[in-house]
Amino acid sequence: LAEPVPGPITEAFSAAAREHGIVIVLNLYERDGARAYDCSPVIDADGRLLGRTRMIHITEYACFHEQGYYTPGDTGVPIYDTRAGRLGVAICYDRHYPEYMRALAVGGADLVVVPQAGAAGEWPEGLYEAEIRVAAFQNGYYVALCNRVGAEDCLTFAGESFVCAPDGQVIARAPQARDAILYAEIDLAQPPRSHARRLFMRHRRPELYADWIGEA
Repeated sequence: LAEPVPGPITEAFSAAAREHGIVIVLNLYERDGARAYDCSPVIDADGRLLGRTRMIHITEYACFHEQGYYTPGDTGVPIYDTRAGRLGVAICYDRHYPEYMRALAVGGADLVVVPQAGAAGEWPEGLYEAEIRVAAFQNGYYVALCNRVGAEDCLTFAGESFVCAPDGQVIARAPQARDAILYAEIDLAQPPRSHARRLFMRHRRPELYADWIGEA
């Protein structure tokens, strides 16, 4: 099922982006030589493949045996200049790492897309959404989380995709457990005005952090 990037899937999405004048972030199983990655190519509105983000953190627990088929990503935390603004990607499990979410803000992202495969009942009630709301507020960007639906083996995926504004408020939400197209209007003037950009980011002390959260 894995294929290279660029490849047939990205070529098809590039054609769609060019035809409709839209920016596309997709997610696929990427093959690169003998290795395979959880990968999100980013395509600009003119159909150009701007690059790809690979999931960095690979989990292994009940029903999620990802270390058996994913290689940890090696693309860093890229930010893409698109027709829809400065965009970053946090693939699924990477969203749980505050260091990763902060790196997207340091890189200048105004919008972060989160391709997600979150199962119903996977986390305590409310944390699925609260985690993203806090990340949006602390980092001063929009977050668009796109979650899978349907059942596979021992998992039932929850759906409920949503979009958060830089103030941490949910501005659009998809229904639970069924396919839907979710629309949200965003204002790219808001991230520079956010609390995070005006206060939190300016008052950071990165020269101290390496000693606190370096290698364990």
